Amino acid sequence: MNLEDRSIVFLPCVWQKRADVLKKEAKIVSFEDLLYYFPYRYIDRSKFYKVEEIHGEMPEIQLKGKILYYEYIGEGRTKRLVAKFTDGTDTIDLVWFNGHKFITDKYKPDKEIIVFGKPTEFKHTFNIVHPDIDPIENAAQVANGLMPMYGTTELMKKSFINSRAIQDMQFALLKTINRQVDETLPPYLLARLNMVSISEAMCNIHFPESVAKLQQAQIRLKFDELFYIQLNILKTATLRRNKLQGLVFGSVGDMFNTFYRDFLPFTLTEAQKRVIREIRADLGSKRQMNRLLQGDVGSGKTLVALMTMLLAIDNGHQACLMAPTEILANQHFITLKDFLGNMDVKIELLTGSTKQKQRYRILPELANGQIDIIVGTHALLEDAVVFRSLGLAVIDEQHRFGVEQRSRLWVKNPQLPHVLIMTATPIPRTLAMTLYGDLDVSVIDELPPGRKPIKTVHRYDNKKAELFTFLRSEILKGRQAYIVFPMIKESEKSDYKNLEEGFEIYRKVFPEFTVGMVHGQMKSKEKDAQMQRFVNGEVNILVATTVIEVGVNVPNASVMIIESAERFGLSQLHQLRGRVGRGAEQSYCVLLSSFKLSNVTRRRLEIMVSTNDGFKIAEEDLQLRGAGDLEGTAQSGEGLFLKIANIAQDGRILQFARDTAQSIINADPNLDAPENQILNARLQSLFHRKINWGLIS
Repeated sequence: MNLEDRSIVFLPCVWQKRADVLKKEAKIVSFEDLLYYFPYRYIDRSKFYKVEEIHGEMPEIQLKGKILYYEYIGEGRTKRLVAKFTDGTDTIDLVWFNGHKFITDKYKPDKEIIVFGKPTEFKHTFNIVHPDIDPIENAAQVANGLMPMYGTTELMKKSFINSRAIQDMQFALLKTINRQVDETLPPYLLARLNMVSISEAMCNIHFPESVAKLQQAQIRLKFDELFYIQLNILKTATLRRNKLQGLVFGSVGDMFNTFYRDFLPFTLTEAQKRVIREIRADLGSKRQMNRLLQGDVGSGKTLVALMTMLLAIDNGHQACLMAPTEILANQHFITLKDFLGNMDVKIELLTGSTKQKQRYRILPELANGQIDIIVGTHALLEDAVVFRSLGLAVIDEQHRFGVEQRSRLWVKNPQLPHVLIMTATPIPRTLAMTLYGDLDVSVIDELPPGRKPIKTVHRYDNKKAELFTFLRSEILKGRQAYIVFPMIKESEKSDYKNLEEGFEIYRKVFPEFTVGMVHGQMKSKEKDAQMQRFVNGEVNILVATTVIEVGVNVPNASVMIIESAERFGLSQLHQLRGRVGRGAEQSYCVLLSSFKLSNVTRRRLEIMVSTNDGFKIAEEDLQLRGAGDLEGTAQSGEGLFLKIANIAQDGRILQFARDTAQSIINADPNLDAPENQILNARLQSLFHRKINWGLIS
């Protein structure tokens, strides 16, 4: 049975209105969608409590007894239905704010029922609001062990689709398909893995027979999910390597050698040398390079990128560097020009702000090959931008570009250019394996000589007087400072007010200095002008939101003060901290927070104070927050939506899944063998709705 093609409206407990809500809120349309809508936790319903045992700290509980009577309390919008329930030991109130007639018609007083819900205390008496109720005859179905709990939204609840309703749908679905699901793994692999069948796993994930059976089901379904992600990544990467021939950069010529000998601004770190060796091996291998270059802010990624560009020029090709914002593109352009000095390399900048007169000059020169390197933003993707021979595309912070956008760059060349992706967002190994699993990964894990680690401290709001004294002393030394305020969409108005108030406070406290402000609601030109003033040293203190997270290089900025630091995630705090520490002077990051901190938030701030290592921070962030919430990692339009696996907790299953997928691809790259047809079919089913941009990058 093809579950993907069967609509959920064919289930007896799902009518059209319910189906519309499920589609909108949970993306559940087919039998398969519903089957793969997994519980997020389980509650042991094998135990019945007594009403007399209830106390204020209890989770959901299960009771057995009778409703004595119903009464209505309150008027208008506060009107509620209250049932007095007893099990013989004491009484408790059951409360409903809507659906009154349904309840009174269905559950008559003096009939024995099972009640399930969370008890709360109100005016010294306990009640359960909107409990699940079942007739005692259903005890075998609902009260015999582990009960699944499903995620629901407010709109789903308003439409009476709560966790229990979804449980009923799953029960009806499994009955409809006779508890049989088409196997997703070939027999040889299932035997090798010694895992339960997909049918047994599905039955036990939704209605566990025991804790042991639940664990077996979870392992099987987590493996399945991660295995097919890895199989898709590895099959695509293998196809690209085998089918798509890359430009061969066979020689290291005058440009590279002259730069290395005469223009290198500082001695390369061992990490930079290692990465350049890895890149050179790719460029001479006859296959297209697709490499992810990871390294903290200031680790020297741009210098490595430039040396790679010089290899392209030495071999008769052009190179481009694409950045997500104009200000960052400008920064890269200035940095590359400074590095190149008076070398005979023609480099140009193309952004949305490039004047028409300059465009008329740049575009023909790019098309006829006079320009060696072009730096730009999305403007490089325009149809009017034509290269004579694009040999290398360097992309900075690729998660800020959609894959479809980037693909428009590759079609500008008959042969696909080599691709080098740079990111200052440290990505944990397990997440990189899943998000960027088809890319080769290089890591620059050393800072250039002369850089001092940033000193990070945590201070509470009431210590601002001391902070202002410290800040004044730093600025009097000729330094500059960032003051960052949160700007969260949900509370944008109050955040904006806080930002403006903060701006006024810093202006009053530091009348002798120039205080500037930038935020996301400003027009681009205005924002860029303010940032440029800061770059030029005309502004001493820049009050800002996170728009400066990926921004300019200001070596003179040595102080980063993050207001309400408790409202930022770890990755974001680390990215913000990376705005300072770019020069030779000692830099500081001050995390300001209120006294009221949760344990998780306190741990986050402790991690920031204890280490500057971006990879340690990223691993901790993954543990604290989970993959779905990690900032700066999901590519636009390609978020990591896992239904059951957890990248933070299931690293061993992920590695096992990747190793298994790799062994299959090594033996049968196209999955042509008869025994692997089931794998090919499943890949088609899972990924056919997505355009396969994996061949691009």
